[in-house]
Amino acid sequence: MANFYFDSKAYTDAARMLEGVLAEEPANLSVRLLLARSYFHSAQLRRAEAELRRVLDADPAEDYARLMLGRTLERQGRHEEARPHLRLVAAMTGEQL
Repeated sequence: MANFYFDSKAYTDAARMLEGVLAEEPANLSVRLLLARSYFHSAQLRRAEAELRRVLDADPAEDYARLMLGRTLERQGRHEEARPHLRLVAAMTGEQL
């Protein structure tokens, strides 16, 4: 159901549902990442940042979470903090960002 809300761009509703799922499955990184994306798209940037840092604490090689963290920091105007994350993603994926 949370995926339905996310795909429908009802990001706040998706986040509410995902928070409940995460309460029951705190180690589920895919749910945590989707929650972070929901927060990002609903402009809850501090919450997105916190969830992305939790994902990266558990899996530092998660390149999409690192990209999202860089973008989240940029969106907050924290470009200097974003730069190392984006450089690392470029090195990990071979893509220019």
